[in-house]
Amino acid sequence: MYSAAMIERSLTPPLLDALSDRPVTLLAGARQSGKSTLALAVAGGAHPARYLTFDDPPTLTAATGDPVGFLAGLSGDVVLDEVQLVPELFRALKAAVDRDRRPGRFLLTGSAQVLLLPRLSESLAGRMEILTLWPLAQSEIEARGGSFIDAAFSGEPLVGGSLTSASTDDVRRMIVLGGFPEVRTLRDDRRRNAWFSSYLSTMLQRDVRDIANVDGLVTMPNLLALLAARSASLLNVSELSRSAGIKLTSLNRYLALLETVYLVQRLPAWAPNLGKRLVKAPKVHCVDTGLAAHLLGLDERGLGAAPQVLGALLETLVVNEIQKGSGWADTRARLFHFRSADRHEVDIVIEDAAGRVVGVEVRASATPGRADFAGLRALRDLVGDRFVRGVVLHLGEAALPFGDKLEAAPVASLWSG
Repeated sequence: MYSAAMIERSLTPPLLDALSDRPVTLLAGARQSGKSTLALAVAGGAHPARYLTFDDPPTLTAATGDPVGFLAGLSGDVVLDEVQLVPELFRALKAAVDRDRRPGRFLLTGSAQVLLLPRLSESLAGRMEILTLWPLAQSEIEARGGSFIDAAFSGEPLVGGSLTSASTDDVRRMIVLGGFPEVRTLRDDRRRNAWFSSYLSTMLQRDVRDIANVDGLVTMPNLLALLAARSASLLNVSELSRSAGIKLTSLNRYLALLETVYLVQRLPAWAPNLGKRLVKAPKVHCVDTGLAAHLLGLDERGLGAAPQVLGALLETLVVNEIQKGSGWADTRARLFHFRSADRHEVDIVIEDAAGRVVGVEVRASATPGRADFAGLRALRDLVGDRFVRGVVLHLGEAALPFGDKLEAAPVASLWSG
């Protein structure tokens, strides 16, 4: 039987590094992505600490009623789980850390993006390191090390002899299963659909309500379904407002909330001019393809009959895999998409801290051709010497050169190690 506890999380070394020199470390991520499991594993081994969760009503009551007294009563290093439930705690944490900046004192976990909650993020600015734990990456599931980002910027071939190929059927199954650890323990589609339904209900009725008083919880499931149908597409907020029947001002607020609780993410536009990046439309992606497939009512067979949806969710799968790997990559990098004035597009642009660029195109076919590299060639010509490589990831097995700094590689090279 599959067990999430058997999976070694690749974020463990960066987490231990943060605990070794920062007084506060926040492990953030979607609910049920494995934060508590990882925190408990670390607290029970490499970084011994007491574990407390604010999902426990007495603990929550004590912390909200007297945050200063609650922290004063703690000794040694502690794990505080689901801290977004106690915003009052952050100011008290700041004072406690300013008195004693000993590394590793507090390991926090949270199911909301603290950086999108200003009154929380400002309280611990300069005192806290934030790591994001996404649902399981395929490299973690297959127990393969390494990072696609590091490999892409290394200049070495992406595909080695240890590559495990992924057939179209394999990829459809990966998309439908997604990366939530518990989903992978369930025996069939019916039980997985029940889990996703309960998950969405909990997220909308509890987590979103905990963060903000919203009057549109009834419309949120429909909005999420519309976003799932647009995963890997440019985010046209005006069109989405009309389709969802939600006022534009309300829609922008709802989108921010869905990002805050890790249900969707925006992939910003890349441009040579930093100012232009801020005004170009982002792409929208669901943070988990299994959740997206559930929202669209599609199983593996349904994906096989909907090639356009398969292509979009494959692109989302690739974005999510690269995003997850950025958490443990040695290369510091950010993800974007690219669309030129003459409508050349690149699905994913990875830019490192030195401004070097890797372009990635995703194709739900087994036979990439020269036309699939048009956007990458445009990006290469625009970037010049800073262009490291352009890759078309596809569903075949061939790894082939396609010109100067351009190559095709199987999608499985994402997790081949």
